[in-house]
Amino acid sequence: MKRYKDILKTLGTELDEIETRIEDVLIRAEKGIRLAKKALQETRKLIDKHEFKSEHDEITFFKKIKPSLNSKLIYYVKLFNIESRRPRSSKKSQTKYLNGHIDKLQSFFNENLEFYHYYRRNATSLDEQYFLRNKADIRLLPDCLLFYTDEQFSTSHDSTVATIIAYDMLIVHLKTEIDKLENNNGMEQAMNPFSQQSHLFWTAHKTDLIELIYALHSCGAVNSGTADIKEMAAAFERLYNIDLGNYYHTFVEIRSRKSNNTKFLDKLKTALLKRYEDSDE
Repeated sequence: MKRYKDILKTLGTELDEIETRIEDVLIRAEKGIRLAKKALQETRKLIDKHEFKSEHDEITFFKKIKPSLNSKLIYYVKLFNIESRRPRSSKKSQTKYLNGHIDKLQSFFNENLEFYHYYRRNATSLDEQYFLRNKADIRLLPDCLLFYTDEQFSTSHDSTVATIIAYDMLIVHLKTEIDKLENNNGMEQAMNPFSQQSHLFWTAHKTDLIELIYALHSCGAVNSGTADIKEMAAAFERLYNIDLGNYYHTFVEIRSRKSNNTKFLDKLKTALLKRYEDSDE
C-alpha cells in the first residue's frame, strides 16, 4: 500500500504548489488535470503488476486512495469547464451561472443519497460489495460506465466516492466566487465562519501554525480530508489575524529539516501531557 500512498502524497504536494503559485484558474486547472492524470496512470500500472495482499487492502485502496486521486482529476476537469464558460458580463449573470452549477452538483448528492449517507457515516457493512472488484451486486450499481469497461481498476462505487469529494470542493470554490461577486471589497466573507472580526492573535511562530495546518490536512481532520490547504490556510489567517505568506514554501522548509520536522506538534503533545499531570495533582 505504501507505493499507492506515496503517489497520493506526491500529487498532494504538487497540487498544493500550483494552488499557491498560480493565480489564473484556467492555467491552474490545466496543470492540475495533467498532474492528476499522471498519478492515476502510475497507479494503474502498479495495479497491473501487484496483487493486493488482502481484501482489506483492496477495500482501502478503492474506498480511500483511488478516490482521493480521481477526485482531483474530476475537480480540475469540472473547474476548467465551468470557469472557461463563465460569462464575463454583469455580476448578476455570473452569480446566476455559478448558482446554477451549484444546483447541478447538489443534484448528484440527491440522486445518490443512500450511498452518500453511507459514505458520510463511515459505514463499512457493504464495503465488500462497493469496493471489491468482481463482487458487486448489479442492483446496487450507480450509473458508472467505467466499472464495466475497466473492471481491473474499478469497483462499483469508487468513482462515486471520488465524485462526492470533487463536488464538495467545487461547491466551496463556487460559493467563494459568488461571495467575491456579491461583496464590493472582494473579501471572501462567506468563507468566514465568524460573524465579526476575530480578536484572537497567533503569538507563536508563523511556521508553527503552518505545521499545524498541514498536520490537520494530512490526517483528514477537516471536511473528512476534502478541504484543500489554500482554504484551510485562509480560514486560519482570518481566525488568528495573521498573514501566512507563502505557506507552501515554508512547508517545504519544514519537511526538509534534518532533525525534528514535527517540532511544534511534539511541543503540543508535551504541553498537553503536562496539563494532564497537573490536573491530577
